[in-house]
Parts: sequence; C-alpha cells; structure tokens
Amino acid sequence: MNIIINGYGRMGREIESILLERGDTVSARIDFGGTGDYKSLTKEILIRYKPDAVIEFAGRDCVVENARICSSLKIPVVIGTTGWNDQIDEVKKLVETNDSAYLYGSNFSIGAHMFFSIVEKAAAMINPLPEYDIFMSEIHHNKKVDSPSGTALTTAEKIIKNNNRKTSIIKDALNRQIEEHELHVASLRGGYVHGTHSVILDSIADTIEITHRARNRKGFALGSVLAASWLSGKKGFYRVEDYISDLFG
Repeated sequence: MNIIINGYGRMGREIESILLERGDTVSARIDFGGTGDYKSLTKEILIRYKPDAVIEFAGRDCVVENARICSSLKIPVVIGTTGWNDQIDEVKKLVETNDSAYLYGSNFSIGAHMFFSIVEKAAAMINPLPEYDIFMSEIHHNKKVDSPSGTALTTAEKIIKNNNRKTSIIKDALNRQIEEHELHVASLRGGYVHGTHSVILDSIADTIEITHRARNRKGFALGSVLAASWLSGKKGFYRVEDYISDLFG
C-alpha cells in the first residue's frame, strides 16, 4: 500500500514503522507541528502522491476539513483521532455524498476489541444477578488531551447496551451517593501509561476484574494499518467494529 500519514507524532511514527516492516510505502507525513513533510493536508498533496489511503491520528479540530479534502478525491481514510463525536454526522454526509470510504474508531487494537467482547458478555451475564454491581476505570499518560478516553467511553457504551440496570454514564467525580442506574467511569492521568482500562464486577462475596493493558502503541498502529488494507476497494462510512467483525469472523 501507498499511505499518507496524517499526524506524525508518536502514533504516526509507530504506524510508519509497521508499514515499512510490511513493505508498504509512506509517501508523505503530515504534521501541524512541523515534524513531518507538510504541516497540513491539501488536495495538491493527495493528487501528487495518489495514496491508497490516509491514516489519520491528528488534531480533532481538522477532522471535518480533512474528510472534505479526502472524500472529494475518493481517497479512503482510516481515522483514530478521538473527541470529534459531535461532528460524525457532518463527516458521514461528506463521505456518502462523494461516494468515498471512511473508517473511524476510538481504538484499533485487536486486543482491545477482544476486551470489548468479553465486557459485553460479562455485562449481560449479571442481568439476572442484582448482587453484582458494575463500574470501570481508565489510566493514561499525562499528555492525553481527552478524558475519559475514547476507549473508555466505547467500553461504557457497550456495558449500557448489554446491562439492563445501567442506563447512564457518569464521567465526573461524585460528591453524592451514586444511583443504581448510573455507570461510573473514573479517569486518572499521569506518567507514561499507554492505556489501562478495567471493568469491575463486584458483589459482597467476590470481585471480578476485566483489564486490558496496552504495553505500547504497536497494537493500535498495527490495527490501523490492517484496517486500511480492509478498507481498500470499499465505499461507505464504517466503524472500526465493522472491520473487527470481519476479522474475528
């Protein structure tokens, strides 16, 4: 594959490493901080390099404009940028209007999606067991800009969908007793933690903890590269779950 990387920070460099290991080509690196080949994505860059896809882990403020540029030329995009959920409908309309391809997700780690699947099953298993409460926590490095993480919110949404006692997500610190229908998501920031997400099922008798702990960014990078390969030849607006579903069979 011939790939343009949009966002040449730590994740972008990890993606480049994976691509080169596979024998793929990185034709351009985009980074507004000046560490790449260009500071912003433009039509001229896409026309010049003719990439098979753009893999984007850049700032959330430029998501819509980047989608407009790529979809206008029918360049597939895999995006792992988080914090732009309020703009999803706008991006989807751009992609569908231009008959392009776009795949988004908060987490491209295959292991994380195994974690999601286990959590879904666990949340459903305790439906007939009111003795068990369910809640969760997440820890990330001190450079992360969003809180809770996109992965934490995805996990929480899967719990809400599968557990009939939890109907709302509480992201902030509580200065009161939590209500039975509320799912508490606690966030901690500090150090160099790549990402630890834990779901706790707790009763008077025992505690069950389900944890996904990322050791580095390699899993996220590999997942996004495989997603770009999966997107090849497709048209439409996809979630990472669509790709994972095919991968897991």
